[in-house]
Amino acid sequence: MLAERYQIRRVVADGGMGRVYEALDITENRRLALKVLHANVARDSVAVERFKREFEISRLLPHEHIVEVYDFQKLPDESYVLVMDYLEGDELRNTLKREKVIRPERVVRMLSQLAIGLDEAHRRNLIHRDLKPDNIFLCGTREGDVIKLLDFGSVKDKSEGAKKLTVMGTTIGSPYYMSPEQAQGLDTLDARADVWALAAITYEALTGQVPFKGNNGPSILLAILTEDPKPPSVLKLPVEQAAAIPTTLDDVLEEAFAKNVAMRVPTVGSLADRVGQAYGLSGSHRDWAYTPVQELADRINAELPGLLARRAPNVAAVETDPFAEADPFKAPAAPVPIPQAPPIPGAMAPLPPPAMNTSDFQAAGVPKGPPLWIFVALGLVLLSAVTTVVITLALRR
Repeated sequence: MLAERYQIRRVVADGGMGRVYEALDITENRRLALKVLHANVARDSVAVERFKREFEISRLLPHEHIVEVYDFQKLPDESYVLVMDYLEGDELRNTLKREKVIRPERVVRMLSQLAIGLDEAHRRNLIHRDLKPDNIFLCGTREGDVIKLLDFGSVKDKSEGAKKLTVMGTTIGSPYYMSPEQAQGLDTLDARADVWALAAITYEALTGQVPFKGNNGPSILLAILTEDPKPPSVLKLPVEQAAAIPTTLDDVLEEAFAKNVAMRVPTVGSLADRVGQAYGLSGSHRDWAYTPVQELADRINAELPGLLARRAPNVAAVETDPFAEADPFKAPAAPVPIPQAPPIPGAMAPLPPPAMNTSDFQAAGVPKGPPLWIFVALGLVLLSAVTTVVITLALRR
């Protein structure tokens, strides 16, 4: 028993900050998840304050797409516990590890629900600051995933007079999903930092690749500050994955990854709308969030062929490496014969091409040859030389 109320059933997860248990609330007779800080972390006052903030934010944001936190308590062993909803399903991180990519209709529905939950937080001047696949939980239903957003412990409260837990210049969040202003620890960051993070999650979910890469945290942050990600439609992907990425998505993510905050997609709702529209959907994210995933799939699949036709020049990049060096010893491919249309009965035979004279070649850009008199003069000189040689040989005899 914990706090004389929660009956521990099993360990669900174990991390650097604490351990999560499945438990039964014997008072309310319901399953719960208990997040308990490790003893060494519980001695860090800032870590404890962040832990408590997750509870406080949840009380401010009772929302269907934000996990509900019921209680926060200090335990007899000087540690702390958060009591929250027990969710059936899986984190997006585990889903990506297992499935590599997520189908577009599932991404659109997920992004739409996240936008609804985050827009509510942003209206209250609360920026999540730690959006990543680990903090997005997919609860499966017959109609599709119901999304729950986790871990508001790193939230930045932009409300007037709000208590600050982060020293200016300190970087908070996960490197792969940080906006440039967040990577620099700027105190001016706002809701558009969450837009950037959601764009990075969308990019990864659809392509199986993170938009900014590096061998360690600093190199990832350097890439975020100095590089632009490759457009999803030109990535070298398996054909099946590439066939689900229209070029219309490139423009959306390019604007979402604008390093100049003023040029970035302004809200998470706008981002969700534009991603859905890139797949040819009509309406808005508030419609798609609750549309059955199969219906979204049918609508997207009906639009994809037309959208993909626009990316015909890039299709070859899916099966071949456009940056591979040419093999000088490989014979060139034989030209593909152009099929001729069969003759139409009763039709006139095609006229032969007209002969081109010198002026025709000049008009076509072919340079004019030397004048005829030059060839005549050269012939006379050659004839004179041959005649002289013949006479000289005859006289010597």
